[in-house]
Amino acid sequence: MSIFSFLTGKKDDEAAADRAPDTAAAAPASASPEPAASAVEAIAPPAPPPAAAESPFTPPEAWNIDALTAPPPEDLQREEPQIGPADATQTAELQSKIVEVIKTVYDPEIPVDIYELGLIYEIIVDAERQVLVRMTLTSPACPSAQQIPNEARYKIKALPEVAEAWVEIVWEPPWDKDRMSEAAKLSLGFF
Repeated sequence: MSIFSFLTGKKDDEAAADRAPDTAAAAPASASPEPAASAVEAIAPPAPPPAAAESPFTPPEAWNIDALTAPPPEDLQREEPQIGPADATQTAELQSKIVEVIKTVYDPEIPVDIYELGLIYEIIVDAERQVLVRMTLTSPACPSAQQIPNEARYKIKALPEVAEAWVEIVWEPPWDKDRMSEAAKLSLGFF
């Protein structure tokens, strides 16, 4: 059994069979037994690596860095809100429904919805029933910075009364614990 058989890619019994003839030919029958060759000399050179086409783990474009430097496709580029001036009547009519839907969006790390956390700063509805929600996050380094706004947007957009929806992240004023509702503070043990 060879402890270096993993270098040749052969099983132990195959490696032993390969070495057996070499050892017998190297030592003459009448000569006194000499020490065995060093382990490094006894190891066959490693087999060449398989061709790239044979490897199931190496895609053909593995080293193509163009994908990292190219601009994102149009469908992934940030869509700017195309909202008109706020319409007080439409905002008053839809705000409660929008808030109700926003209350179903949770920060995965905090068991309180984003509305009760005080992350929603402004809800604007224009005359065409297009909605813009300005919100913040608890931290600029929030690991859910993509998931939370997208979930809120698509839940608002799913309302039958809403023509289109956008969620915009803002950092001013910065969020702090004082923005949370009394219910959120109570459920998180801040009282």
